[in-house]
Amino acid sequence: MQGAPSQFIEILRETIVSLVRRDGPDLTARQLSIFLIVYLDEGPHTVRGLASALNVPKASVTRGLDRLSKFELTRRKTDPQDRRSVLVQRTVKGTALAREITAVMGEAAAAMEEKRSSRKEYAVSHTH
Repeated sequence: MQGAPSQFIEILRETIVSLVRRDGPDLTARQLSIFLIVYLDEGPHTVRGLASALNVPKASVTRGLDRLSKFELTRRKTDPQDRRSVLVQRTVKGTALAREITAVMGEAAAAMEEKRSSRKEYAVSHTH
């Protein structure tokens, strides 16, 4: 996707505003970051791996996962290969939220493109 940095910020704003307005939990930036890593990056995901990816303490990831689990957006399961390790898994509800975020971002990007096209058409039609 091409565009000016201000367009990306506007798409981010529209996405966050949509998430806040929808009927569902508000996620902090950290919770949303954890959520997006789990849903966009190939797993398996562990608390240690998420903490490393975000460069934050494991305790911070654990707190974020507590909230995400409460909202049924992720779930934890003991790693059958290493009982000391916990795997973070996707859920049906979380998958639906990831799709919703993708759709909202697509709509925001399309609206931005439509605005840009309209401005170009207006400029062309008024320069002749």
